[in-house]
Amino acid sequence: MTGIEVWTEKYRPEKLDEVINQKHVVERLRVWVKQGNVPNMLFAGSAGVGKTTIALCLARELYGENWRQNFQETNASDERGINVVRGRIKDFAKMKPLGADFKIIFLDESDSLTPEAQQALRRTIESFSGVCRFILSANYSSRIIEPIQSRCAVFRLRGMTEGDAKEYLNRIIKGEKLKADANALKAIYEISGGDLRKATNLLQASAALGKITPKSVYEVAAQANPSDVLEMINLALSGKFTDARKKLHDLLINQGLSGEDIIREMHRQVLNLKIPEKNKLNLVEKIGEFEFRLNQGGSEDIQIEALLTHFLKAKK
Repeated sequence: MTGIEVWTEKYRPEKLDEVINQKHVVERLRVWVKQGNVPNMLFAGSAGVGKTTIALCLARELYGENWRQNFQETNASDERGINVVRGRIKDFAKMKPLGADFKIIFLDESDSLTPEAQQALRRTIESFSGVCRFILSANYSSRIIEPIQSRCAVFRLRGMTEGDAKEYLNRIIKGEKLKADANALKAIYEISGGDLRKATNLLQASAALGKITPKSVYEVAAQANPSDVLEMINLALSGKFTDARKKLHDLLINQGLSGEDIIREMHRQVLNLKIPEKNKLNLVEKIGEFEFRLNQGGSEDIQIEALLTHFLKAKK
């Protein structure tokens, strides 16, 4: 395992062919690269699915080794106002491309821009269309004003499947010569929710403890281990409320887990319980109610203990 090198950057794909899962996007981009011209684009999708990576790969394939001279990345969540559009973005757009027909401005998390800033961006896109292309990334495309969306080719990036995540993680495991349990990779995928950036960080943190196991993954993620939560639920279902309460206190106090994490894992476990479907529906409804109570400032131990009483009734 290498020193302090960050694996999210070390193993970030550098070519479009290396991008995981997003074939419907990569195929169209590859055609435009051959033509030497691209339109303005909007990449929409959840965190960690490859929006920034695809933009960087595209720039490398268009401009070669000198891609940085014709590529600017700006994170809109850092500077949300109109000044960032009038200043940094407009100044770069005015500059003449170096050895190319156009430059690329990549605006990450563009859905964080204020409506006024987006209107200014629309005018900037129009004014410099001859020498500049804009690539916008957004978690929520609905927060981008329609005049900007109509000026862009919109790509909706898909979430990562478990197979996609394992393919990428195995690249790192092979490159770093790690030992990893197959169930550990499954745990990383479940915790990361398809976010490859988060999955990579979990893998690197787990690798620091030696062999990567489900136990080490849940430890570094500070997430509830499904087996522990299932044990607590089964104790409640079997009528052993006092034992279920002790297990809850172990999760909250000894393991230092948050009440929200425990409730989320309880929600995942409910669908696999061997109880009538009607009771599952009631439990899902109650879980939603108690999660809301926690978000409103309710006491973690009291609220989850109260939730466990409904599991006690569900078996009857």
